[in-house]
Amino acid sequence: MDDDLDGSSAPLIEHLKELRTRIIWSVLALVVAMILAYLVWNPIYNFLTRPICAALEERGQECGLILLKLQEGFSVAIRIAFFGGFILSFPVIGYQLWRFVAPGLYKSERRAFLPFLLASPIMFVLGAAFAYYIILPMVFAFFLGFQQGPLALPDDPAAVAGEEARLAGIVFQGSVSEYLTLTTRFILAFGLSFQLPVALALLGRAGLVSSQSLANTRRYAVVIILTLAACLTPPDVGSQLVLFSVVYGLYEISIQIVRRIEVVRERDLRAQGLWIEDDE
Repeated sequence: MDDDLDGSSAPLIEHLKELRTRIIWSVLALVVAMILAYLVWNPIYNFLTRPICAALEERGQECGLILLKLQEGFSVAIRIAFFGGFILSFPVIGYQLWRFVAPGLYKSERRAFLPFLLASPIMFVLGAAFAYYIILPMVFAFFLGFQQGPLALPDDPAAVAGEEARLAGIVFQGSVSEYLTLTTRFILAFGLSFQLPVALALLGRAGLVSSQSLANTRRYAVVIILTLAACLTPPDVGSQLVLFSVVYGLYEISIQIVRRIEVVRERDLRAQGLWIEDDE
């Protein structure tokens, strides 16, 4: 039959060798991508700091982050290299995962799985872009709103004199490491959150979940999404509500996608005369 498994009789040792080969290629891709990202870590840093610089510019403040430790600059470069290298090597890692899993799938299963593999990086990029261009400016505007007094450093000769000078100024002096941690956390949180429709659609295609079961578990999904939003975002209610709203919206979209998959499956089974009516 055309649906025969490829290499189903391979012994366990052959599967382990294949897994080792795929892991080696994935690690090599990550290392090469990290080296490439390290060579351009300054432009990547400048790109990641655009949201905070824009928020500070709106308030007439200079954009600058400080190094709290002598070695912090090098650690920041390594962190950026790893972050950029992982994103750059993700297609290669996904391809190696596909090469390892594909021989154990039927041809029909491979045809069904491949679109989800292609949609995954696209949805991650959409989530990361949503966080970078929409969420981060909102978050930075909220946090910077707690500043007061002369918005200049204490040793700045251009500090404002007069009534404001007698206030205990609250001025943003951000750490490079802390800022990158916050920014990358948002980007990764939204990038991974946008994988929800892909994951649920894949489970629905495999018959592991149904649109009805997803609809019946809405209350539990709300609790889980709220918990994840509280863990993945800083402790401010605004960003948590935004992440919750986006993820819950994706959950509702996933229900519609799974329902559409069920309609197509039922239509195909009816055409083949294999559909069994439910007695209930």
